[in-house]
Amino acid sequence: MSLISSQFRCRNRPLVLAALSVIMFRASFCKNTKPSVPAIATYFGTKCRYEEVNPQLREDILYVNETLMAPPSPDCRAVHLVAVIRHGTRYPTVKNIKRMARLYELIRTEATGSDWWLSYIQREWRMWYTEDMDGKLVKKGKNDHRHLAVRLAKSFPGLISKKNLVGDRIEFMTSSKHRCVDSIKAFQEGLHKHWDLKGMEFKHYVNDSLMRFFDQCKKFVETVENNKTALKEVEIFKSSKEMHEVRMRMANRLKIPYSEITSEMVEAAFFLCAYEFAIKSENTAWCNLLDETDAEVIEYKNDLKQYWKRGYGHEINSKSSCALFHDLFRRLDQASYDYRFGELTKAVTIQVGHAETLLPLLSLMGFFRDETPLTAENFSQQHGRKFRTSGIVPYAANLLFVLYECSDGFRLQFYLNEKPMFFPNINHPAPLYQTIRNQYSYLLDGCDFKKECELPKVTLKNTEL
Repeated sequence: MSLISSQFRCRNRPLVLAALSVIMFRASFCKNTKPSVPAIATYFGTKCRYEEVNPQLREDILYVNETLMAPPSPDCRAVHLVAVIRHGTRYPTVKNIKRMARLYELIRTEATGSDWWLSYIQREWRMWYTEDMDGKLVKKGKNDHRHLAVRLAKSFPGLISKKNLVGDRIEFMTSSKHRCVDSIKAFQEGLHKHWDLKGMEFKHYVNDSLMRFFDQCKKFVETVENNKTALKEVEIFKSSKEMHEVRMRMANRLKIPYSEITSEMVEAAFFLCAYEFAIKSENTAWCNLLDETDAEVIEYKNDLKQYWKRGYGHEINSKSSCALFHDLFRRLDQASYDYRFGELTKAVTIQVGHAETLLPLLSLMGFFRDETPLTAENFSQQHGRKFRTSGIVPYAANLLFVLYECSDGFRLQFYLNEKPMFFPNINHPAPLYQTIRNQYSYLLDGCDFKKECELPKVTLKNTEL
């Protein structure tokens, strides 16, 4: 080896090592048919994959736990199913794509760290998210609903059946947003393929008054959606000690001045890890910018937003879902009546909406309510909180209300993400339907959408002399 080549290798050792690290990093993906799961994957909130809520699906995407999905007792027969489902995995919105692009450019031009993952981001990764993607459903999102459809057909064969589908006894409803329309079409495709139904087309209809009720609730729009002070707890938390420490750790990893790493940049890094994993199933180099301590803080910040905008933070959040709540019980009432006095006209209702559809309804019914409200100051006391969106509303999250006819009367069983749950304050997995109606009688007799959502009238004083 010549002296010149030896000197060249020494001077460029950091570059050579960085290049080797990138090659080894890429090779590791080629070897693994199933990429590893990021350590922070269970903290992604509304950006969580459904498989993180049900890990058994990583091995078998059509797996059904027959014990969990079984009727309350052998003498019970499923009569009706109402499913309220979130759309599948989607691309980021324009707002987040712009943030991600700014972070990428900052790291590409300013970061001076020597870690292999940073070299990979700077030299190999390219910003492939474009603004025209804007929240559209991805291929994985379609599969989320195709696979969910098959699992539900296997779980409730007497309801989601070929006979009921062909006989138009399964009703399909969706939000007008393209990601929801594409999700419900994918759900239908899943059933179509499951029963090998050739040459048949199935209809759906759009109903934003039920699936996007929040847009039509004037009081919510004015007092929460368009009110800058409604989310003050979120804004305060952005400047908290915990968020400061996350920013500091990220700045140190990147060797970028702390002033450049804003809370928006931290969230952009979080989303880049989440989207790369959700969309492409890649435990990408971006996931090294944050550790689990950081992820807990960012998850809490995002949960604060959902709590104060869609959950228990403001009463109108939950009350805006009154119309959907009444529609749910109207369908269950109709099914119980039809079963007793005639033929069931509808066996199943499939409704596809948003995380913003599911969370207010769950809050209205009292699910996941913590004794102490979530605030900017009590992060350290909320590690065991019930209101954790990562486990409640991942992509393709689903609320299943199953009405059974049993020897002692009608019973109602509730499932969240294909897991049975107890109704609040009722110590039975499938209580009598009348017990449920009694518990929610104050909502069934009240909770009028028009009244709850109307803005208070402003009385103008007569100033004439």
